[in-house]
Amino acid sequence: MEKAKKQLAYFLVILLDFYVLPLFIRDTGSGMLLLLVLIPLICLAASVIYGRRNGFTLWVPLAAAVLFIPSIFLFYNISAWVYSVGYGAVALLGNGIGSLFYKNKK
Repeated sequence: MEKAKKQLAYFLVILLDFYVLPLFIRDTGSGMLLLLVLIPLICLAASVIYGRRNGFTLWVPLAAAVLFIPSIFLFYNISAWVYSVGYGAVALLGNGIGSLFYKNKK
């Protein structure tokens, strides 16, 4: 239960990243900027910080990939499914990088 509470804050940041930022899309240019730069950077940062504080886990990249799926139907079209895989990979990379700096507190 303690670990789930730690993960919840990071999942909330990723969730807000996927569902609040698309509200600012005005045209194709702003959409591409968000999808290809800003959303992945926030996802990467949250994953690095999680990995640094809590070590490596596959839940973070899995959650990033799964949490993006409903936003495909809300803001984009079905061709955006590939971003789900991409954001999962970004979160995996970030969690791996962050875990390199993890200091076990035991």
